[in-house]
Amino acid sequence: MPQVSQQQLIAGAKQGKVVSFPTDTVPALAAVPNAASLIFATKKRPPDKPLILMGSSPEAIWQYVRGNPQELRIWEGVVKQYWPGQLTLVLPASELVPKTMNPLDPTTIGVRIPNSIIARNILKETGCLATTSANLSGEPPIENLSEINDKFPNVLVLNEEPLNNQKKYGSGLPSTVAKWTDTGWIILRQGSIKLMENE
Repeated sequence: MPQVSQQQLIAGAKQGKVVSFPTDTVPALAAVPNAASLIFATKKRPPDKPLILMGSSPEAIWQYVRGNPQELRIWEGVVKQYWPGQLTLVLPASELVPKTMNPLDPTTIGVRIPNSIIARNILKETGCLATTSANLSGEPPIENLSEINDKFPNVLVLNEEPLNNQKKYGSGLPSTVAKWTDTGWIILRQGSIKLMENE
């Protein structure tokens, strides 16, 4: 399948198709939350590896999580400091999050706003998307959009010609992942952002 324009990609995502575009870390495979199961099937991902919900703004994200006023204040403080950026927060999920996004623990959801204008412009149009890195499960992330196009012929991949023919986008490193618990943050994966566990 040939690579598509940004508007074609947005239209395809809204129709429930799996799409791929650059982020500030590695390129994403993405779909509307209700089509999350298609991402698991596309990359042969086991159910114990949940997807991340990406949005264009904190306001877009908050409806998908639930917390008390004190928790929300703490989360907003962290978000103000690190978003948009390479930090994924695992928070209690609201009823809006389909169970297919995190099959083994549907009570939580990882959320992030990428520090990528391309990604945020797409997310503004599509609404929040279920995302993961563009690769087959267990293989290294693919950092080149043409390779993603070859590996996943049924995925709508953003045309890289208008992107100045850069062959690589983002840092190539996965985001830091921090999970909220009763006692504060637990770091599940350390990436470029160093969030203190007691922040």
